[in-house]
Amino acid sequence: MKKEIFNKQNRHWEDTFASKPQMFGTDPSIAAIKAAGIFKNNGVRKILELGGGQGRDSLYFAQQGFEVTVIEYTAAGIQAIEERAKELEVAHLITTVQHDVRQVFPLEAGRFDACYSHMLYCMALTTSELVFISAETNRVLKPGGITIYTARNTDDADCGTGTHHGEDIYECGKFIIHFFSKEKVEKLADGFEIISIDNFEEGALPRKLFFVVQKKFEDGKADAAKSSC
Repeated sequence: MKKEIFNKQNRHWEDTFASKPQMFGTDPSIAAIKAAGIFKNNGVRKILELGGGQGRDSLYFAQQGFEVTVIEYTAAGIQAIEERAKELEVAHLITTVQHDVRQVFPLEAGRFDACYSHMLYCMALTTSELVFISAETNRVLKPGGITIYTARNTDDADCGTGTHHGEDIYECGKFIIHFFSKEKVEKLADGFEIISIDNFEEGALPRKLFFVVQKKFEDGKADAAKSSC
């Protein structure tokens, strides 16, 4: 896998967001709606979102009363989130951070009740980078904190098509996608209890995704008591 090829995805997403101000629409994703219910049931107040894009889920969470910190690596995405937050009068509930999640998060440990990301994990990221992101997520969560992420899985119609970049990573229509197996989810779960791995579909293809819910161990031990969302 060539790192420079993966790094070019930053510019591709930057250009895409700049040319398509509402690329994914303004309605929240199915994943965000489901996640918000889980967060409410678990008393969550402060959410960290990884890869906020143009903010459709970030804004929805804020409208539901959550305090949201969004990490997004494109300037166009950050601008879109901030402008829309002002229009919807939820700017006081949203903090934006322009940052590459492959680097240490500029956030203190144990700050958040929950972490959420919709399809960030299946971007142009190697398994080793995903292990790092998972560890950083664990670091910034409070003990018992909930993390929810979605990722396109190996049953998706695009998996195995286009240019292969190693592992289960393929470039389809200029977008590099890392497709997940359940074994990949389990590999990334160090420090977490996996609560559930559900299948769902989104979009016209449709995309086939995992909806993964995990809980940070209270004491950091793998034999922590089971709990349910």
